[in-house]
Amino acid sequence: MPSSSSITCTKLTIWTTCAMTLQMAGLSLFVLGFFPVKPALSGVSGPESFQPPEIESIQDFNFSSMLPDDLRSLYQELSQLPISYGRLILMVIDGLPAEFVLGKDGKPPNKAFVDAMPYTHSLLANGMALGYHAKAAPPTVTMPRLKAMISGAIGGFLDVAFNFNTQAFLDDNLLDQFFRIGRKMTLFGDETWLKLFPKLFTRQDGVSSFFVKDTVEVDLNISRHLPEELYRDDWHLMILHFLGIDHVGHIGGRKSVMMPQKLREMDDVIKMIHMNSILSSNRKQGDTLLLVVSDHGMTDSGNHGGSSYEETDSLALFIGRSSKLPRDDISATQDTINQIDIAPTLALLFGVPIPKNNVGVVTAECLWPLTDGGLLRALELNSWQLLRLLKAQLSGLSCVVSASDYPGNTKWSNVGQCSGTAEEMFCCLYSKAAALHSSWMSTASSSDNDDHQFNLTVTAYRDFLMTSNDWLTRKVTDKPLAQLTLGILAMVLSSLIFLRLLFCLSSARSLNENQGSFDCKKSIHHWSLEEKFIVAVIVILVVSMGSSSMVEEEQYIWHFLTSTLFWILLRKTIKSLPLGERDKLNKSNDNFRCSQVFSVIVMLICGRIIRAWHQGGVNWTYLPDISKWLEQAGSNHIKAIRVASGILVISLSILAFSRSSLNRVFSSLLQLIFLLSGYLVLQHIMKYQDNGFLASGHSATFMAQTIYTVLSIATGFTVLASPWFSAVFICKSASNRLLAGSQSAKNEIIHLSRGLKESFYLTGCAYMISWSLLQLLLQQPINSMPVFLLLLQISAAVMYFSCDGVHQTPWVEVAALYFVGMAGHFGFGNSNTLATIDVAGAFIGISSHSNLLSGILMFCITYASPILVLLSLIMYISLKDESSYGLDYAMDFGQLLKSVLAVPLLVPLGINSVILVAYTIVLLQMRNHLFIWSVFSPKYLYVCATTACVYIGVSIVVATVLYISSVHMWCMKKTVSVRISTEESH
Repeated sequence: MPSSSSITCTKLTIWTTCAMTLQMAGLSLFVLGFFPVKPALSGVSGPESFQPPEIESIQDFNFSSMLPDDLRSLYQELSQLPISYGRLILMVIDGLPAEFVLGKDGKPPNKAFVDAMPYTHSLLANGMALGYHAKAAPPTVTMPRLKAMISGAIGGFLDVAFNFNTQAFLDDNLLDQFFRIGRKMTLFGDETWLKLFPKLFTRQDGVSSFFVKDTVEVDLNISRHLPEELYRDDWHLMILHFLGIDHVGHIGGRKSVMMPQKLREMDDVIKMIHMNSILSSNRKQGDTLLLVVSDHGMTDSGNHGGSSYEETDSLALFIGRSSKLPRDDISATQDTINQIDIAPTLALLFGVPIPKNNVGVVTAECLWPLTDGGLLRALELNSWQLLRLLKAQLSGLSCVVSASDYPGNTKWSNVGQCSGTAEEMFCCLYSKAAALHSSWMSTASSSDNDDHQFNLTVTAYRDFLMTSNDWLTRKVTDKPLAQLTLGILAMVLSSLIFLRLLFCLSSARSLNENQGSFDCKKSIHHWSLEEKFIVAVIVILVVSMGSSSMVEEEQYIWHFLTSTLFWILLRKTIKSLPLGERDKLNKSNDNFRCSQVFSVIVMLICGRIIRAWHQGGVNWTYLPDISKWLEQAGSNHIKAIRVASGILVISLSILAFSRSSLNRVFSSLLQLIFLLSGYLVLQHIMKYQDNGFLASGHSATFMAQTIYTVLSIATGFTVLASPWFSAVFICKSASNRLLAGSQSAKNEIIHLSRGLKESFYLTGCAYMISWSLLQLLLQQPINSMPVFLLLLQISAAVMYFSCDGVHQTPWVEVAALYFVGMAGHFGFGNSNTLATIDVAGAFIGISSHSNLLSGILMFCITYASPILVLLSLIMYISLKDESSYGLDYAMDFGQLLKSVLAVPLLVPLGINSVILVAYTIVLLQMRNHLFIWSVFSPKYLYVCATTACVYIGVSIVVATVLYISSVHMWCMKKTVSVRISTEESH
């Protein structure tokens, strides 16, 4: 590691690059180890699934070469179960909460929802449908939920990322099993199915699930096929995936005025299908089962992805041809199942093997067509399949059961007798169920104690199945500790390098200030209050990460600590104000100190309003806040706030560019360009956007694309042209002065530094204004005023740190800006749950779905505040005193970069690295915690995304500074050559 006296720009660059590489390598190792996406068993289930696991006679049987009809006959023979249904219609209503249909906590649904779905509720009331709250596991996004329903397997948590770039599903699943026995399948709706199963459907018509602006055509495109398809007899499985309700939720939330109408449309579809299935029940395909499911629910705002009840409350509605209530002999009938339970239930109803990696439990109430013996056989097949999964995890598990193992009911009357190691417990539970089953079969012909023993056998099977399900689900948290430890060590080393580099820079600065003497202990002892507080903030953040409640409500920490830091700065600034008559005579810094006081007050006011705009992260969202008040006030108030925010941002941009002191023509041109950009944004707001209802017309999309183009050209032109305009102006001015003999070397350096600062300033303004205008276009309408307030707060902070009154340590200034960015991140309504990600805004200006473009826009919306702060570092650099650059003709390019870039680069990287390392260790420690997937894992995804945000922002700052500094150095060399030639001529 470099010492404080030897660090150079080259060494700084090398060590920083090494630290960033180590961090990325360590993070990759940890993420790939902690979030595996592979199943426990390879291959697919075949005839062997109908035999006990200990029997290997069919394991090597090659069934892939069999004809579909022969394989179907073999399955039916081996399963010893009749095929209950000949056709399946899987109707997926994306985003429909089960609460809308079944109610909640024993209470009926909202009356408006009941009135919107009269036919569906009549089916439930008459016993012609069985409805369940099918609990979905997080992440509650479409692709992993579809995988869970058709395979019964637990998906990897990183499927939330793959949801935006779906690949073919290669694991064992129901659709592939249907295909192997010759079943014909059709699909109409979400094209995610086509990406998961690209070659299975004989007829298909897919639509994009991500184009959320469409709430009408996306469903009409499906229902228009139904009249013809329902009367065809060339299919056995039809998948209908309706997206309208999910899109309505994203646009207007649960209480959208469009929601009842969409529910009425779904009820009409259910009625059409059910009436047709009744009329066509005598066709050669047999009875039809209509299964209405939803992949996930939605929050009050219409989003999803997290683990709240509203998001995981999905629907499973089994609708058959005839009325049949659940079996009376099945005890403890529940109205809640797991979403993964759908896969084994359908497999046993349609005579195919249960998918190999299924961890779901068959829903016995839905097997009403089966006899008592058939029901026990279904439970036995489910138990064998889970026993194979358990054996793959527990090598010592071996259970061989015969009828002689059942000595009497007393031995198996209490499940609590099954204890010991995992192998002993599972063997005990399975042996109990198998022995009871064998005994029941031997006495089934007699009536003595038959019902009682049947119920005991069902209970024993369910005990084994539920225990296995729970254990296999929790087994996902078992991780390769060696790989995870190696990843953590790499990240720790990276963090230490960042901190060491910051310490070296701080030491070098102290050496310069103390004229070559530096005492580490004395230096720390004399830290200012704000320096100690910054360190305390980081310690508090690290400590709080171990609490699930603090993770869920992290926004309170950032808001409180950031406002406290501002109060500390205000106290320090007020103490520096002149108090006595002698101090009042010295007015050189009075104006600057008063400006600092004003800047801190603006920062505090803006921060307080932003904090009050959105209340609560996860558990306290019901508390009143400004955004809720505006929503209740109506769309006209929100629109007025949006227009006012746009005007204020434009006004601030004009004011910022007017402060440019060099080349007034160029700054006036920039004012005009950004005024045009702001005008276009205002036009889009007033003409097309109305309180969350996004226009989907061509003209709205074209205008949004025009805004993207104008903002890109304006920003690119400013970045590329500003250093050249400043350089040409300064070189020309310097040449004229040198020829006139009126310019000293010192004055030349000051003049050149002004040109460099001017280029940084104009570029920083362009970055901040362009980003703010972009956010006014993309953010939810309710967030328009926070965009302006955040811009004003950051501008005030930069102005405070640039004044000549009370000086702060540079790393404290950059750290304070970083804290502002994180507080603003939560001020926009973001949280550590995936449900607050704004999907709707990611499609503004996109005429056709693109994973890449929508993903970029989604990232920009989510991390609007941190990126704005990182972009503001360019302006921060521009407003620092020239002495901090140490400009001199003898200064080389590396010295310039080090003096300008080192602290703004290392402070965000250092703070982020500490938080990343700390939370990585917390995540590893909490790997067996109850909330590992619902709280800690989503937070870790945000931490990783924040790391990417910091890297992107820092890279933009580095590239910008490199470009502008290169032009500046060229100008300096040009000026030197002019001076030399002038001196030689004289």
